[in-house]
Amino acid sequence: MAKALDARLFQIGFQAVLLTLGVLLRGFSLLPVQLGWAIAASTLTQTFWLRVFGLQAVGYLSPLITGFGLSLLLRADSLWLHPLVACLAISSKFLIRVRGKHVFNPANFGVGLALLGLPGAWVSPGQWGNDLGIAVWLVALGAVVVQRARRDDVAWLYLATFLGLTAARLVFLGYSFDRGWEILMHQALNGALLLFAFFMISDPMTLPDRPAARRLHVALVALLAFLWQFVFYRPSGSLWALLCLAPLVPLWDFLWPGERHKWHGNRSLQNNVAMQGKIGR
Repeated sequence: MAKALDARLFQIGFQAVLLTLGVLLRGFSLLPVQLGWAIAASTLTQTFWLRVFGLQAVGYLSPLITGFGLSLLLRADSLWLHPLVACLAISSKFLIRVRGKHVFNPANFGVGLALLGLPGAWVSPGQWGNDLGIAVWLVALGAVVVQRARRDDVAWLYLATFLGLTAARLVFLGYSFDRGWEILMHQALNGALLLFAFFMISDPMTLPDRPAARRLHVALVALLAFLWQFVFYRPSGSLWALLCLAPLVPLWDFLWPGERHKWHGNRSLQNNVAMQGKIGR
């Protein structure tokens, strides 16, 4: 039987495609050197911590995903910010752990730290626009990734909850059907929302292990993102909601234990987890 490819390889490939399309079609304010430094810093930081903890055969797909993810999300007016954030993001996997599982999605953690405390850092949710073509591409590519990672239910649940709350708000505010539908489609075709659903919240390593707990957590993230955007009128609600609620995942895993996700072909890594409890994906 042919060995299935690791889902992370698809994610890396799709992230590279999205970055290329973003630079060529949307004019992303991202320098090639910023992307290069982000990937290099992620990889070197992973190497450092693997040697510190004496771990072997863990691999380097995770730092590549983090480097690409930071480049997709984070913008800066300096060259030092991306590698610094990449270093902090990867370090969080090794240092912020509960019961052998890292708490935060590395890219989400890095972006949050940058926005909170580093000068010249910003995210631009509007950079993706609402082009139907880009939205369809994001859904198509993202659906393949989460399906291969067996977390496609998470992405669709997040979108259904967030957009359902948005639709209920429009009804509550008394919008006409035509105007309400226009606003709802504007939200549904938002590239930043689709990117988050298919490439960030669907990360299986930072979600609750039990399916029921996972769905509860995703619904709570969608609810907080909705409140953040439409009640508090703050930008980047999805990113902040995921970051703020990530510490609940160890609680859900304690209350409702489940089988931990294992990346295909990563048996040596899982053995390291069992023996040392120090490293994640």
